Amino acid sequence: MQKKINIHAVLATAHCIFFSMKLRYDVIVVGGGHAGCEAAHAAAMTGARTCLVTMDMNKIAQMSCNPAVGGIAKGQIVRETDALGGGMGLVTDATAIQFRMLNKSKGPAMWSPRAQCDRGKFIWQWRALLDSTPNLDIWQDQAEELIYEENPSQQNHQTTKPLNRSALPLANGKNQPPLCLGCQSVTTNNQTTNNQTTNNQTTKQLNNQTTKQLPRVVGIRTIWGVELLAPSVVITAGTFLNGLMHIGRKMVPGGRCAEPAALHLTESITALGIRSGRMKTGTPVRIDKRSVHFEDTVMQPGEDVTAMFSFMNTATAAEGSGKVLLPCWTFDTNADCHATLLSGLDDSPLYNGQIQSIGPRYCPSIETKLVTFAGRDHHPLFLEPEGTDTNEMYLNGFSSSLPMEVQLNALRKIPALRDVRIYRPGYAIEYDFFDPTQLSHSLMSKLCDGLFFAGQVNGTTGYEEAAGQGVIAGINAAIFAGRCGGGDTRQSAPFFTLHRDEAYIGVLIDDLVTKGVDEPYRMFTSRAEYRILLRQDDADARLTEKSHAAGLATTERLQWYKEKKAHIDAIIDFCDTTNVKPRQVNAALESIGSAPLSVGCKLSELVARPGISIKWLGEVLPRLKEKLSAPANRHDEIAEASETNIKYRGYIEREKITASKMRRLEDIRIKGHFDYEQLNSLSTEARQKLKAIDPETLAQASRIPGVSPSDINVLLVLMGR
Repeated sequence: MQKKINIHAVLATAHCIFFSMKLRYDVIVVGGGHAGCEAAHAAAMTGARTCLVTMDMNKIAQMSCNPAVGGIAKGQIVRETDALGGGMGLVTDATAIQFRMLNKSKGPAMWSPRAQCDRGKFIWQWRALLDSTPNLDIWQDQAEELIYEENPSQQNHQTTKPLNRSALPLANGKNQPPLCLGCQSVTTNNQTTNNQTTNNQTTKQLNNQTTKQLPRVVGIRTIWGVELLAPSVVITAGTFLNGLMHIGRKMVPGGRCAEPAALHLTESITALGIRSGRMKTGTPVRIDKRSVHFEDTVMQPGEDVTAMFSFMNTATAAEGSGKVLLPCWTFDTNADCHATLLSGLDDSPLYNGQIQSIGPRYCPSIETKLVTFAGRDHHPLFLEPEGTDTNEMYLNGFSSSLPMEVQLNALRKIPALRDVRIYRPGYAIEYDFFDPTQLSHSLMSKLCDGLFFAGQVNGTTGYEEAAGQGVIAGINAAIFAGRCGGGDTRQSAPFFTLHRDEAYIGVLIDDLVTKGVDEPYRMFTSRAEYRILLRQDDADARLTEKSHAAGLATTERLQWYKEKKAHIDAIIDFCDTTNVKPRQVNAALESIGSAPLSVGCKLSELVARPGISIKWLGEVLPRLKEKLSAPANRHDEIAEASETNIKYRGYIEREKITASKMRRLEDIRIKGHFDYEQLNSLSTEARQKLKAIDPETLAQASRIPGVSPSDINVLLVLMGR
């Protein structure tokens, strides 16, 4: 007689086995997109044992939308990421199939590099970089639940069963000391301040200080029941958190086309009091190159520029790619195309009430363009290759979530696409994000110790913005793990943060944590008040030494930068100390329409003239040419940097002075000094905003929307300034 199986006993046994596997790290990164790759790489490079958790190891750093890196302000972020020791610049250079420097007609502060990349090779180049990174493991799985302790000082307050953390095995089989407790706390009664003021204005003094410990992250649990445990967890889940895709009236859960959404993780995070919201983005149709009539397009070739994205790359664009560079093509929509698109507007999820969340203002769908700019009879489109070994092409400017047949019929109204065949239609996707004002500048949550966020989960859009956040979150996650007794990071190391005058990444993070977001955040040069200090050419001068001190940038990178700096300083000094006589240069000056010299001058005065380049002068003055040829490599990059510093040093010095004045406000720390609700001399809006954001410094307070200069003056008076 066949024995009956007790299914409940089997399930109970399976449940025990299911939750028995535990791996211990210093840092866990959830999500293998651009933020996740940079965060995992940065944490591991600084010495923390790191695990990157991703749904699909074969889609590491997938370019979910256009196959390009850089652009206006975005290119500067990539250069900064590289200067810090990140991977995006190196990977882009290795896989670029076209390179352009945008805004060359403007000043150097506006120059922005941009590259088309081979989408498939970009993934595998990143995978190779991560596979060769010490201290880094990759785990293919899906995070489902955040594990945390509600009161780290009392083990019975955990959200899961008590963990004997010191007995847990490391990924390498060794044991590790238990985590420290209460690494961060929230001050409830303010510390004693030296500046007591009356006048019916109340500052909470930090006498008899009591503190309330924050919850502390412990790790994550995956859909397979594996517990990955660490004192630091970085959430970089992109568009996968409760992702919902839309094409016409059809809705399918997913984080990307044909990939599942991550369910339940948002709910385990919001249980901590972290606020979440919904945003929307989209991507256009992918086209079969063989069906395009290129005779009806305009070719847009790339450029061979003096430098690419990585400061460690000595090749030009043509040399660095190792293959033939590919062009892009442009053409326009037309009235017939517009009419077809508008005929399907009733079925557009953007206009039938299906999508309630807000999308990126500066990357609108084609249907949004038609509604917003109803008077326009055409819109530009850009056809971009997806790689060297594929016929797939990306149609930039045609993002849409209209029904498939409407998209296809509209495309066939365009002469170049009259016989078009597509690989897949465009679609929109809604996803969860978390309120970035609940983060500190380290990108750690103000509500949970050890929990970091980076990328689209912070309300940003774009690979580059995600990568910049990822580097900062990764460094700081490793630092926090070091404070907790794990990793090789220094126990007392402060968090790694960047100011607004140091990097576009600093501007980005400060905007997020200070102002928050009400739509997907995209970086522009106009967001930075110190643009001339944040040029793409000098990111290494601003950041490499600082990153090396934090443990990310390698000694090789630091020496590479110092060698470049020495040559730049030598060229500038030569130009400042060398006299030029009229007979040496007047004939050449007159030949290009520049005013001749009446008396001698310093060489730097000629370099500073508009329309004169230092390389051109080198052809006129042999001694200068000899100086420009002295570097063993990077001649053009060094010459260009020297020229920029000479031409614009007056503006640069003036901006540095302005920035240093603002730095004084950055040095005035106000967090924990005031009970804003009791400061009746502040405006009602200022009291509400200051309480909600709880700024670290007076400078951050001054950037909060709704806090006026008069409100800042009140705080200055209360601080005794």
